[in-house]
Amino acid sequence: MRMLARNDSLVTEFILAGLTDRPELQQLLFYLFLMIYIVTVVGSLGLVVLIGINSHLHTPMYYFLFNLSFIDLCYSSVFTPKMLMNFASKKNIISYIGCMTQLFFFLFFVISECYLLTLMAYDRYVAICNPLLSKVTMSHEMCSVLTLAAYAMGFAGATAHTGYMLKLTFCNANIINHYLCDILPLLQLSCTSTYINEVVVLIVVGIIITIPSFIILISYIFILISILHIRSIQGRSKAFSTCSSHIIAISLFFGSATFMYLKYSSPESMDQAKVSSIFYTNVGPMLNPLIYSLRNKDVKVALRKALIKIQRRNIF
Repeated sequence: MRMLARNDSLVTEFILAGLTDRPELQQLLFYLFLMIYIVTVVGSLGLVVLIGINSHLHTPMYYFLFNLSFIDLCYSSVFTPKMLMNFASKKNIISYIGCMTQLFFFLFFVISECYLLTLMAYDRYVAICNPLLSKVTMSHEMCSVLTLAAYAMGFAGATAHTGYMLKLTFCNANIINHYLCDILPLLQLSCTSTYINEVVVLIVVGIIITIPSFIILISYIFILISILHIRSIQGRSKAFSTCSSHIIAISLFFGSATFMYLKYSSPESMDQAKVSSIFYTNVGPMLNPLIYSLRNKDVKVALRKALIKIQRRNIF
């Protein structure tokens, strides 16, 4: 462990404890998370390309899905390559600067996704409850503004957390009880007061969970009421099918994130929390492309057409 001598001995690098300290599981976990990452990259990148090249998918719903896939691709890539390296190495070292950089980008993409999922719920509300006004309410300009606002909230939250984290002093302890640099495991290592950081966590996490959850809940209450007023069985089935994919993605993301940040109370609970965090850091980004493609008729049609074009080019 290298130290930098000033008034205190300051940590210049951290050791990531990872998911488990059992050597016999490292190789198995490496291949498992490698497969998850490959599926995430192929699925997310595939949706980004598919939506980008198909003009009939240039609607608000697919515009938000395009950005969701982009975010999933980016934030999985923030920590997964390092995570895979850690499974293959004996000592999982990350520099102080590298850790703070990983923390910033991880928070930026996670918070942005939180608000983007909220926008997707609002878009479904407009499409189902006010279909005649949907083209006006969710115009291309409005979708762009709302998406930029989601990224802005992500940037603000990440800047606040990382900025206050940089003010802390890390003296002797440098083993992070996690597989990535996250807020709560880092706070455990500080040898100075973390009161302000804990207040920031309470405020920011409270805002990014409470406000989006409230908007999503209200949106789906109105959506459910509207669906129940649809007389045709086919119309109801189509509306439920459209919303079910989003509900699954929301439940997976918010459920595991809430457990991670609001149930934390001790180092022992962190062991449980880092396992639950796998669902929104690894499993969620992997499942999102599958959920939104396999359960979506438009995406399946676009994919089929793209594959036919590729086959024709190979033939001729």
